[in-house]
Order: sequence, then structure tokens, then C-alpha cells
Amino acid sequence: MDFLIINWLGTPVWFWLSFIGLVVVLTAFDLGVLHKEDREMGISESLKLSAFYISIALVFGLWVWVQKGAESGMQYYTGFFIEKALSIDNVFVISLIFTYFAIPRKYQYRALLWGIIAVIVLRGVMIAAGAAIVQEYYWVLYIFAAFLIATGVKMLFSGDQEMDVAKNPVVKFISKHMRVTKELHDQHFFVKVPDEKTGKMVRAATPLFLALVIINLADLVFAVDSVPAIFAITTDTFIVYTSNIMAILGLRALYFALAAMVHRFQYLKYALALVLVFIGAKIFVSDFLMQGDKFPPVISLAVTFALILGGIFYSLWKTRGAAETG
Repeated sequence: MDFLIINWLGTPVWFWLSFIGLVVVLTAFDLGVLHKEDREMGISESLKLSAFYISIALVFGLWVWVQKGAESGMQYYTGFFIEKALSIDNVFVISLIFTYFAIPRKYQYRALLWGIIAVIVLRGVMIAAGAAIVQEYYWVLYIFAAFLIATGVKMLFSGDQEMDVAKNPVVKFISKHMRVTKELHDQHFFVKVPDEKTGKMVRAATPLFLALVIINLADLVFAVDSVPAIFAITTDTFIVYTSNIMAILGLRALYFALAAMVHRFQYLKYALALVLVFIGAKIFVSDFLMQGDKFPPVISLAVTFALILGGIFYSLWKTRGAAETG
């Protein structure tokens, strides 16, 4: 059992196994107990389930705080809040994808769940690669920081651009090189259908599978922003990965509530833009103005939380008329 205390990527193996065990238990409980049957989730249930996942994430952060110290705890919470806020934009894109493929709400949750499982693996690969690069070449953090600042500035001054799923090259490629049914077949991603020419039964993908693929590709695009943002907060691979995954785990629960009122958060993107600029800028401030001293984690957490919370409340206040007339 000595291997449990061996450090892997800077953290004892038993930390990693504990986290992976928690993710497996939550996913199994979600799919096997809460949503054993496909059904539509209401806003009230969505909010309650989301509150449950957020509570688990906050308690896990407290455990990190106790086990790894206050600085690691604050870094975890900062990363979690940033990823959670960025996921609101992700929800809007997912909603567009489901609408384009005409996926009923009762099948959306299962597609989201399998999408999240794929994201857990893909984010793990991206974060592991990023950690290896940063450890070997520290200056890459300056590229991350500059990218975050540029992205934040672009978000501040760019208008809203709606995603056109029909023009997605992956949709075109799959539709051209795979058999895809024109209609859904319940919750199935693949089904057997008669070939139009021979009449033989052949395997074909369903629109639900196409939606799942596009959702995962969209997450990779969002990860380009979120992963560098958390690396700019800490290079501790355990903190980067766990804060990312704990925020994503609750996304599918929060989706149904946010999808119904995503228009109420239209000003949040400006707060997120300021967060990205702040996170990127503090790398340069720490290394060049503070002579390498660490930027106080408590200030990072406070500024990040204040900006995100401010963006949420300002959005709700500015769009209150839409809620009253809707």
C-alpha cells in the first residue's frame, strides 16, 4: 500500500484515487439512480440537482484546503468559479446544438451525461499535456497569459456571434461518410436500419450521436480558454484538473435551468472578459513587477468572485423586464 503515498504529478496517489472514486460514484448515482429512465427534467429539479453538485464541489474544495493548505484551497475555488461561469456560455451553444438536431428534452440529459464522460477524459489529456509543457518550459505561461488578455479584450468589444451548426465541417463530414438516420430512435446513438439499395440491415448513426459529437467539439473550443485560465492561477495539476472537472460535473444538471433563461445572462460575458484579462495580467504583474513573488491567492479569489457575481446580478437586473413580460 506504499504506492498510495507516492507523489504523482506533485500529489499523492491516494488524492487522485479519492477524486476519481468520487467522480465515478456521482456519475453512477446520476445515471443509474436519478435518471435510470429517460424523462424531461424541470427547472426546479435542475436547480436542486445543480445545488447538490455545487455543494459537493465546495465541500471537496474544503477538503483540498485542509489537506493541501489554504493557498491550494483558494486556487481550487478560483478555478472552480471561473470554469462554472464560463460554462454558462457553453450552455447557450449546447442549447443551439440540441435545437438544430431537434433533440427532445427527455433525451438531452443522457446525451449530456455521455458528453461529460468524454469531456473528463479529453480535459485530462489536455491538462496533462499542458502541465508537462509548463513544467519543462515555464515561459509558456506568458503565452497563456497573453492569450487570455487578448481573448478577454476581444470578448469586450466583439458582438454576439451565433453558432451555425449546419455549416459545421464535422457535421458535413459525418453526414457524407456515415449513414445517418433522418429521425431519432429514442435514446440510441446507433441503430440497425435497412439499406436503401440492398435492403440489408446496416448500422447507422442517429441525430443524437451527431449532437453528442458536436457538443464535445464545442467543449474543446471552450477548453482553449478555460484550461489556460486555470494554469495562470496555479500549475498544480491536481488543482487544475479537479476544479475543472467538478465544475463540469454539475453542468448537465444546471443546463436545463440555464437553457430556459440563458437570455438573462447576456451581460455576464463582459464580466468573464474582465476575469480573463485579470488572470492573464496577474502573471506579468507577479513575475515582472513583484520580482517573482506570488500574487496573493486571496486577492485572485476575491476579484474573480466579485467580477462573476457582479456580472450575474447586473445581467439579472438589466433583463428584469424580459422576465416580467416573458
